[in-house]
Amino acid sequence: MRKKIVAGNWKMNNALGQSIQLAEEITEQLASINNEAVVVLIPSFIALASIEKIISGQKNIFLGAQNVYPKMNGAYTGEISTEMLKSVDVKYVLVGHSERRDLFYESAEFLKEKIEALLQADLTPIFCCGESLTIRQEQKQEDFVRIQLEKSLLHLSAKQILNCVIAYEPIWAIGSGLNASAEQAQQMHQFIRETISEKYDQVTANSISILYGGSCKPDNAKSIFSQPDVDGGLIGGASLKAKDFISIIQSI
Repeated sequence: MRKKIVAGNWKMNNALGQSIQLAEEITEQLASINNEAVVVLIPSFIALASIEKIISGQKNIFLGAQNVYPKMNGAYTGEISTEMLKSVDVKYVLVGHSERRDLFYESAEFLKEKIEALLQADLTPIFCCGESLTIRQEQKQEDFVRIQLEKSLLHLSAKQILNCVIAYEPIWAIGSGLNASAEQAQQMHQFIRETISEKYDQVTANSISILYGGSCKPDNAKSIFSQPDVDGGLIGGASLKAKDFISIIQSI
């Protein structure tokens, strides 16, 4: 049975004290609810070590990182390695987020290198994929997402891909005022699962968690998470408020 996962991507928000306070609030509220979902907190790098101490020993709550560089060490100013992330007990790492692709020009080949480095280090990549509004309007979203998967992820063996998580981000629904319906989310998640099945087999496809990452909020989380191929969410803005994040977790 595949995992239900809710991951909070805090992006470039919150100074250290704010991050600690938010992690403490989320951890405290999680302890008071009965929920079996895997929860991943993905703060900025400066907060990783502090938050690891807060969540250490807590059931089903793990630490994630927003980025990684695929080399072990060296003259790569401003970057962070898998070894560094593991030293503060990071378990999950985002790869291919739309902001990294668009703002920092990360290529499919570079993302492929990141995934391989993470798997070699026994870290779990959360591989992000998704289309722009233009691609959606041209009804080419499935072809676009298939290419993203093929170029960066589907070169893996069946054993390797079982150690990955996929997050579908409809870029056109992030901070744009537009919302993807639960049906649209399900259609793409089903397509992604079918694509994995074609490459590997149905058992493999049914074992991979696919998260939804397009402006998921407390008021739409339940309808989205109720879809058969949606296994949770990669939450942005709503993860910065403990009450909203907990509400989303309870919707799964």
